[in-house]
Amino acid sequence: MGQQVAKERFSEAEYGRFGERLKDSLIALRELLARPGFGAGPATVGAELELFLIDEDRRPLRRNKQVRDAAGDDRVVLELGSFNLEVNLTPAPMAGKPFSALTEEMRRLMDLVDDAARSQGGRVVPIGILPTLTEFDFTRDAMSDETRYRAMSRGIRRVRAEPFRVQIHGNERLELEVEDVILESANTSWQVHLRTAPEEFARVYNAAQLAIGPVLAVSGNSPSFLGRDLWEETRIALFEAAVDDRDMERPWRVDGRVCFGSGWVESGAGEVFEQSVREYEPVIPVLDEEEDPLAVTRGGGVPRLAELRLHQGTVWQWNRPVYDPADGGHLRVELRALPAGPTCADMAANAAFLLGLVTAMAARPAWIGGFPFADAYRNFYRAARNGLDAELAWPGRLDTVPASRLVADLLPVAHDGLLSAGVDPGEASRHLSVIAERVRLRRTGAVWQREALAALGEEPGARAAMLGRYRELAFGGDPVHTWPAVEGVQSSMPVSELP
Repeated sequence: MGQQVAKERFSEAEYGRFGERLKDSLIALRELLARPGFGAGPATVGAELELFLIDEDRRPLRRNKQVRDAAGDDRVVLELGSFNLEVNLTPAPMAGKPFSALTEEMRRLMDLVDDAARSQGGRVVPIGILPTLTEFDFTRDAMSDETRYRAMSRGIRRVRAEPFRVQIHGNERLELEVEDVILESANTSWQVHLRTAPEEFARVYNAAQLAIGPVLAVSGNSPSFLGRDLWEETRIALFEAAVDDRDMERPWRVDGRVCFGSGWVESGAGEVFEQSVREYEPVIPVLDEEEDPLAVTRGGGVPRLAELRLHQGTVWQWNRPVYDPADGGHLRVELRALPAGPTCADMAANAAFLLGLVTAMAARPAWIGGFPFADAYRNFYRAARNGLDAELAWPGRLDTVPASRLVADLLPVAHDGLLSAGVDPGEASRHLSVIAERVRLRRTGAVWQREALAALGEEPGARAAMLGRYRELAFGGDPVHTWPAVEGVQSSMPVSELP
């Protein structure tokens, strides 16, 4: 979705030509992936962090374009909601100290964006769902003033005529209908990229599908939406409903546009791209008139595959394949399920646990023969709903176990996986120790938010007060398991007075 889009309305003929180009692109990709040496290179780790902008009342601040311009850094880009921004971190080699590098750059960029937001009367906060959002924040004029987002909205509305229905049953119930995709902007995430060789893609992707359940269980940071106490990681249910393009005319569709998937990958990245083209209609049919992907590939070059990349950017699997023509062309697995926040230390620890577990399980592919995909599927949604209390399955175990116990058991596995990838031993131990303490104290971001709201009781502005204290601690840098309980927070303290 980062590609330039010059218009928001398209003819049916343009959709038809785009569909034909997607078919050619799949053939080109298959031939490219079969080319000896394509995508070879050391594993690297990259990441994207989505952020909320808030005003002095800790309400959403709809000034993302002005904040981006004030930041003056190409790594800062707009997101769908006018109160959202994204920062793109520089890829680092997996070997060495990648998580420390990500942490340091993340801190610098968050400070940069926060200073820019202050110039516009606001601040920035890394949190999965902003607790001060209300129904009135999701009007059509809340969308970023970008042609690509208006085009995406029109394209999805072309496929689905009915309103988008959100039904989330957690500790409380939420049911609502909206006419547009703007609810997607209620979610901000911490997305991690792992460069992967084509011949290893299926093993790594399947390992990611297995690993994300226990990692998500210990990473929850989105316990509420619109004042309702819902899931530990409510983002998962909300995002899936916010852009679900299925309607009554398509009963054969199993998965929505945001989904976990429906089976293990067998043949590699091409299989996942082909499924996206086969099962999801294009929504932004922008053609690259300057490239014939088949001609470029058969001429020995590396095609841009702009149409395929654009289409894949509008299909949001929780673990998603990425084709990038940069650096001679390569593949990445994009791990999209983790929430933003609470701190840079927490997000780096989440990434270390996830990538260590993925690396370890990818090196042990025999597990897949006896572990049903349905168990990985259930793990993911149970983790999102119940966090550390979720009952999770794992290869080699006869029965499910509480996520807290499973995570503790898997930390040595993740540590071995990081070392096998060349991560510095001290780096691996330091970041995984954050996860270990979070489990020991049973203190995730979601738990802290719930405890803070309980301490504030029925105080007017309790959610704003909680968010103010959360923001202060998030920029303090200490991981969430060390955060003190909320006592005596003054909800009248303006955000401009917070550190």
